[in-house]
Amino acid sequence: METRRLTLDYAARGTGPCGDPSEQSFCGRVVSASEIKLIQRITTDFPGLSVTEICRTICELLEWRRPSGKLKDYECRRFLESLERISLVVLPALKGTGPRGPHRIFQGADSDPKAEISDSCRTLEPIGLELLQPGAAASLASVQWREYLARYHYLGCRVPVGANLRYVVRSSKYPDQILACLLWSSPAWKIAVRDYWIGWSAEQRVKNLQLIVNNSRFLMLPWVRVPGLASKILSLCARQLPEDWEAQYGCRPILFETFVDATRFRGTCYRGANWIPLGQTQGRGRMDADFTHKRTPKTIYVYALCSHVQQRLCCTAGRNASRVLPGLKIEG
Repeated sequence: METRRLTLDYAARGTGPCGDPSEQSFCGRVVSASEIKLIQRITTDFPGLSVTEICRTICELLEWRRPSGKLKDYECRRFLESLERISLVVLPALKGTGPRGPHRIFQGADSDPKAEISDSCRTLEPIGLELLQPGAAASLASVQWREYLARYHYLGCRVPVGANLRYVVRSSKYPDQILACLLWSSPAWKIAVRDYWIGWSAEQRVKNLQLIVNNSRFLMLPWVRVPGLASKILSLCARQLPEDWEAQYGCRPILFETFVDATRFRGTCYRGANWIPLGQTQGRGRMDADFTHKRTPKTIYVYALCSHVQQRLCCTAGRNASRVLPGLKIEG
């Protein structure tokens, strides 16, 4: 394979005669000036490669992988685009396969409001989480998931960065209807109140950040008015998601986090599911390194999936800190 051949070739040759760039940061890891030079040489010497091939080559060279061993090629692409914005690299032109910009989601009749559901949680039992498999974009549930978020969630439906899992919630009483939609994704790199609560060092954060998963979207459909259902769904997630996440990404999470806009919501369902409010964020976006994009501060909530979660997140022993340590009990 051409990409693999280039990887082996560049591993042997080292970096090329590029400029003298400063250090950058990728997924919480410092990328040295010599590594930036290597990236520059690949993008300069092989303009015929697609951006995807370049990203995969760089990930193989620099061992940018998930715990499962899969390449972080999507995150690498975002990183290369940030280097291009500051004129450190020049990426190949994208092929004209369609219009640029955010993808517009068609809102069909499937996402129209339904008749109100006002049952009790007990009468809806059993309630289940349906995992939408990656790549199943054509499935009816995936289409509805995107349409519902685009139409009814105040943040809309955007392509998540990094690892993520999508769920819909169904009830045996209404098997053909979706009650709620959820998106779980990679955590924020730095949050002052969260990092203070955990008490970890920068090195420990870089090593163990993968043990945190963010509930980045939770949409109860507006016609579903069932007291306590949202908290019950969160409890179901605490039992099911760790196994699903480990099966997909090779790492078992031990802490959930989420951000609640206090100007819109009170966080009642999270409190009802025993999530802990830690305080306010500083109003920075996930990728806002220089505080140039001011946003509404949000309340951060966390939920521990094991005992002594702070001690485990501060552990640096072994390659996989998500393995059960002696004396620590996994809950749920």
